[in-house]
This record gives sequence, structure tokens and C-alpha cells, in this order.
Amino acid sequence: MLWALFFAGVATFSQLYSVQSVLTSIASDFSISAAQAALTVSAATIGLALAVIPWSWVADRAGRKRTMTWAISAAVAFGLLVPLAPTFELMLVLRFLEGAALGGIPAIALVYLNEEVQRLHAAVAAGTYVAGTTIGGLSGRLVAGPAADLFDWRAGVLAASLMAALSAVAFVWLAPAPRRFTPVARGIGPKLSERILHNLRSPRQLGLYAQGFLLMGGFVAVYNYLGFRLELPPFGLPVAVISLLFLAYLAGTVTSRVAGTLAVRFGRLRVMLAGIPVIVIGLLITLTDSLPLVIVGLIVFTGGFFTVHSVAAGWTPRLTDVGRAQASSLYNFFYYAGSSLIGWIGGFFFGGFGWTGVVFFASALAIVAGLLAVSTLRGAPNQ
Repeated sequence: MLWALFFAGVATFSQLYSVQSVLTSIASDFSISAAQAALTVSAATIGLALAVIPWSWVADRAGRKRTMTWAISAAVAFGLLVPLAPTFELMLVLRFLEGAALGGIPAIALVYLNEEVQRLHAAVAAGTYVAGTTIGGLSGRLVAGPAADLFDWRAGVLAASLMAALSAVAFVWLAPAPRRFTPVARGIGPKLSERILHNLRSPRQLGLYAQGFLLMGGFVAVYNYLGFRLELPPFGLPVAVISLLFLAYLAGTVTSRVAGTLAVRFGRLRVMLAGIPVIVIGLLITLTDSLPLVIVGLIVFTGGFFTVHSVAAGWTPRLTDVGRAQASSLYNFFYYAGSSLIGWIGGFFFGGFGWTGVVFFASALAIVAGLLAVSTLRGAPNQ
């Protein structure tokens, strides 16, 4: 199960964020601004955010593995077309469709996992899955960046899409057949709209959704615009070297897995809240003009973000008894809506106030997320 979901994470997130490491090249090729180039990331995450609820409906009827297989296959097909787009506008359309197809993976993965894995091990398993997604996000960026430096950004994105295709095959081969899935029959049980509204009326679920929306928005803003900063003096780094900074994702690989273990011992809320000051401290360290310290700050920031995200994502389907697939999909909706909207808005802070603006923008989002977690999740079942 975990190996299958690991490869699903690689296939999903290597495609979703491969363009992030070549944004400066895309901006140069199409003669557009940093904020416009970042729309290539936002287009895919908007598509994903809008698709997670429909995919959850399909999964309730067709089954978890079958739906994920359809989604991942469609995503690979669109991903292979993206680097062939002759215009920026067509590229955005293809990225939107690619993201919409990818919505079938995170929308279902944690529900699939929670249905098949014993409750005692669910938090650890969820942390392990999120750790796998960090490898996917890292690998897509690391493949696309150097390939773009050798050839162009199109070759870089194509290389990441081919890697995603191989990972999709591995997922289909390894994923076990569901044993505890019960299809939702037409006319039986709450309607889809009722399951969605049930979760949207829950203050605890809204508190978890706020973590995804605010923190992911700040996270994407940091990674979108850090490359533009590092191309400028006093750094002046090439694309291939900048893409290596995404190795900081490995901090998230570690902390996602550790957070799941710590949540079992100390409770989910305590572990989530511990990640907030780590995020802010990491961001403040990146304000320096010393490249080694920028790297340290990025590692600390990334580790803190994935600590909170892995706990919140795994906690979401546990805090509801109605519409677990929809609860998880709503988390993903807010998570990727934050990525699309706030990640793009960060460009205006970068354009107006430079890197300092991005840092204080993302820090404020983290502090608000922490306050909302305290106010909505205190007293919730922690295990």
C-alpha cells in the first residue's frame, strides 16, 4: 500500500510542480513577469482544487484504486502535451487539465489508506504517504531544472512527465485491491451535497482546512519567488543550481514521517502547533544575504510546513463520521486553492517589497493558521 502510494505521490507531484524550477526560463521565453510565469503553477493547482470533489464522488462509486488509476493515466497524457504547447495561453489550458486529472490522487489516497490500514497505524501511515509526496515534488523539480539548463524548459518539463509516467505504471502494478471499500449506492445514505455541507459546518474541519489553505499558500509563494531572488545579485545563480535548493524538500520527507510518530505519542494538535514557530523561524533566516544561511532557513521552513501538513491531512478523515472521502477532498480543495491564490498573490509582495515582503507575508499566514488551530481543534480526538 505505502509503496503504491509513494509512486502515486511521485507521479502526481513531480508533474504538478516540475514547472516551478523553470519559472525564470518560462518568463524569459514568453517575455512575461514573475507573477505571470507563476500562473503555470496556479493553473494546475486550480484545476486540482476544483476536481477533488468530483473525483471523490467517482471514487465512492467506482472504488478507490480504479478511480486513482483513471486519474493518474489522464494526468500523464496531459503532462506529456504541456511541453509541446506553442503559446503561453495553451500551456495554461493544458496545465489546468493536467491538474484536474491529478485531483483524483490526493483526493482519494488518504481515504484509501485510512480504509485499509488499522486505526493504530493510520497517523504513521499518513505521515509516510506525505513523505512520499515530498519525494515526488523534489524529483520533478530536480529533473526539470538541470534538463532545462542543458536544453530548454520544455525538455525539462518533458523529462519530469516521463518520470511521472513510469511512476504511474508502478502505482497500478503495486496498489492492492481494496478489501474494506463499500460502494455508495444511488439513493442510499446522505447525498453528496449533504456530505459536503456536513463537513463544511464542522468548526474542527474548517480549522484543518485553514491549515492547508494558509500554509500551502505561503509555502508555494516562498518556492515560486525564491528562484527569482537567487538569480539577482548578490547571488546570481543559474537555473540548474537554483533547482538544487529543492533538496530542502528532503526535510519535509523526514518531518512528515516523524510527525506521524510523534502525533501518536503526544497528540496531533501539539505536534501541529510545534510546527508553526519552526516555519516562522525558517522564514526569518532566509532574509540574510548569505547563501548557506538561506539554505538552512529553507530547510527549517520546509520541515515545519510538512510537520503541520502531514498531521492535518491525516487527521481530516478521522474527525468525521459522514463523508470521509469528501472531508479529505475538501482539505485538498482548500490546500490547492491556497496554493493557487495565495501563491500567486505572493508575487505582488515580491514585486512591491522584494524578498522581505514574501517572508513577512508567509509568516503572517503561519501565525494566523496557528491561532485558528488553537481555537477550533482544542478538545478534538487527538489519536
